This record gives sequence, structure tokens and C-alpha cells, in this order.
Amino acid sequence: PSVLDSFALLSGQLNTLNKVLKHEKTPLLRNQVIIPLVLSPDRDEEIMRQTEGRVPVFSHEVVPDHLRTKPDPEVEEQEKQLITDAARISPDAAQKQIQSLNKMCSNLLEKISKEERESESGGLRQNKQTFNPADTNALVAAVAFGKGLSNRRPAGSGASVQSGQPGAGAIIAGASGMQQVPMAGAPAQQQPMLAGVQMAPAGQPGKV
Repeated sequence: PSVLDSFALLSGQLNTLNKVLKHEKTPLLRNQVIIPLVLSPDRDEEIMRQTEGRVPVFSHEVVPDHLRTKPDPEVEEQEKQLITDAARISPDAAQKQIQSLNKMCSNLLEKISKEERESESGGLRQNKQTFNPADTNALVAAVAFGKGLSNRRPAGSGASVQSGQPGAGAIIAGASGMQQVPMAGAPAQQQPMLAGVQMAPAGQPGKV
């Protein structure tokens, strides 16, 4: 009932408004001029709400643009000139001009799309990775920390050196090819020589 009552009230008001507008003594609204009564440089929330955020203020700067019903005189003059020039062109010439313009536009669109494709492909080429991060990390770890390197020596290296002798680890690989040369007149207890370097006795740190 409340909705029906409200609808009836609105319907009656609309009928009354139509009667007033259709009355012969009512002037035509198109002949009326809207005059702003209040201009303010401050932000108006009500105007913001009514214009959906497009007009924040109703000041002397925006009023001529929002209340204008005709274009600027210069624009109006240019529009008249264009209409006059268009009326002078025959339909065949106009059709040729339209086809020429469409061809130019399609060529321009093709060039733009080609440039976009080339720029996208160039960006993909620049972003493409040219190395394997895992291999790079493994190489850096091997060089810096010796990670993954084998500790085994080649066969035959250090064969002439007893493993129990201190300082044997200091002998370079290939020492097995060095000849032991006993010193003339030296006692039997004298230690062997490797390429002129005397080995340290057992139990003592070796010195080169």
C-alpha cells in the first residue's frame, strides 16, 4: 500500500507538471537562459556527487564551458567553411578521396603493428637468457672453494716415497721418476736423496 500511495502521488505530480508545461501561457524552455546565481572557487561535494566526480567546483572558469550551447565563433566559422567545401565535391571525387584515406589509414596501421611486433620480438631477444646459472655457480664454487674436484692423484705419483715419512706430501707429482743418489763416503744410515734434496728422518718434520 505504501508503494502504491507513493506511485499515485508521483503520477499526480507528473500529470500536473505536464499540464503546466503544455499550457499556452508557459514559455518554451529552449528559449530560456540559465544564469548561475552562485559561483564559488571552493570544492562543492553536492556538485561532485551530481556530476559523478567530473566537476569539483562551480567557479567562473568552468561555467562558460559547462553552460555553453554553441561552439566558439572561430570553430563555428571553420565548420561552416568545411560544410561549404564538402558541398562542392562531386560524389565520385568524394568516393575516391574516401578510398585514398582508407588506404593511407590501413598502411599506417600496418606499419604501427609491424613496429610493435618488432619491438616485442626485440624485447624477447634481450630478455632471453644466454647462460645456465647452475653451471656458472658450479664453476665459481670449483674455482673459489674446490668444490667437486677429485682428490685422487695420478697412478705412479710418489711411488718411491714411503707413506709413513713426514713431508712426503710436499713432494710434487712425478717424483717417482727421480733417482736416489747415495753420497760417496756417507754412512749407511744416511737418508736417501731425491734430486739433490735430502729427506728428513722419520719422526722429524721435513725441511726442503
